Amino acid sequence: MANLIKIAGRNLFRYKRRTLLTLSLIVIGVLFVTGFMAVTGSFKSMMIGQITDSFVGHMQIHRKGYLAAIESLPLTMNLKPGAVRKVEAVLKEMPEIEAYSPRIKFGGMFSNFIETTNIRLNGVDPELEAKTVPLLLSRVIKGEKSLKMGEIFVPELLAKGMKVKVGDMVVVIATNRDGSVNGKQLKVGAILESATGPGGRDGYVHMDDAMEILRMDQPEISEIAVRLKDFGALHQVFAVLAGKLSGELNKQGKPIFDVQTWEKLSPFYNISRMIDMMTLFVKIMLVAIVLISIMNVMIMAVYERVREIGTIAAIGTLPRKILAMFLLEGLLMGAIGAILGSILSGVTIYALHAARISFDFGRQTGLILSPTIDPVALIAISGIVIGVSILASLQPALKAARMDPIEALGHV
Repeated sequence: MANLIKIAGRNLFRYKRRTLLTLSLIVIGVLFVTGFMAVTGSFKSMMIGQITDSFVGHMQIHRKGYLAAIESLPLTMNLKPGAVRKVEAVLKEMPEIEAYSPRIKFGGMFSNFIETTNIRLNGVDPELEAKTVPLLLSRVIKGEKSLKMGEIFVPELLAKGMKVKVGDMVVVIATNRDGSVNGKQLKVGAILESATGPGGRDGYVHMDDAMEILRMDQPEISEIAVRLKDFGALHQVFAVLAGKLSGELNKQGKPIFDVQTWEKLSPFYNISRMIDMMTLFVKIMLVAIVLISIMNVMIMAVYERVREIGTIAAIGTLPRKILAMFLLEGLLMGAIGAILGSILSGVTIYALHAARISFDFGRQTGLILSPTIDPVALIAISGIVIGVSILASLQPALKAARMDPIEALGHV
């Protein structure tokens, strides 16, 4: 085997220009794919982080049927205190859960005593909400980063439209589940930068204030946002949590709870899937580059070395060794290209990371691109390149192994 590898290596560099050109194509292909994956992966992670850590959370738990009517924020579809306690008991038992935050979501009227407009509000426990969506407080552009009773966090667009500023007194009016109307005067505690997405323009009040406005004796929760310790385990934890809560049934024998990941709650999941699809197509392009370039080199090598192959066969070299020799040539070319491409990719991605390129996403500005190399992805790409190299060499190698020695020696 060692001799075959030496012969294969020697044969590769008999035609240096052609071999170097092929290696260059492989290296550029690996560099392009890994660079694309690193950059788009960084953007994808940043986008998901901005959405989940600003207002959505990694997962949410609702009463079954609530999401179908979420646009109207129906108070009649809220979770009763007993149901909330059951959910909290399950969440506390799961070590994968880092934090959770119950919310009362409702629509109402917002007045600055001169003008009135509609508003969507979240009644939250400030401490639990900050742990579950840690980027919420970073969206405060004016005012203190703490939500107190008697205060309201107003989204930036609404504040500009209504000409309200921190410290102003406003009135929030809402209809409770029984149809009666109630209002409360609140102080503008902060102005929130609007995050990208439907829920990124909501206002926030203390849960006690929300209960007072809606005349609730006990909190009836619209949703429970959940944050995981490891976002990478999202789907595994989702399956476990959904399984634990699926046993809770109502009087009609139907599930009480509906558990959903951020993917079902945000339209930006479609952008995430588009990024994954583009990455797949780029990988396919890499396969095509390697397949065509190496197959071309190996076919040319076979046709240019017909008499040499005939001589080797005539002195007693077995067809399987001839086959192995050509396959090793393809393997060596793919392995060298993958190694050089991986090294160059590492250097390039490190340089991009050090450059700290900034970009904007929606209303979020100054986000820093932080491309990184996933070792597993890099190994997978190298494996694909080497595997395709062997596959591309197979047909020329079979042709060489099946040549008749007499015909090959007579080839002109």
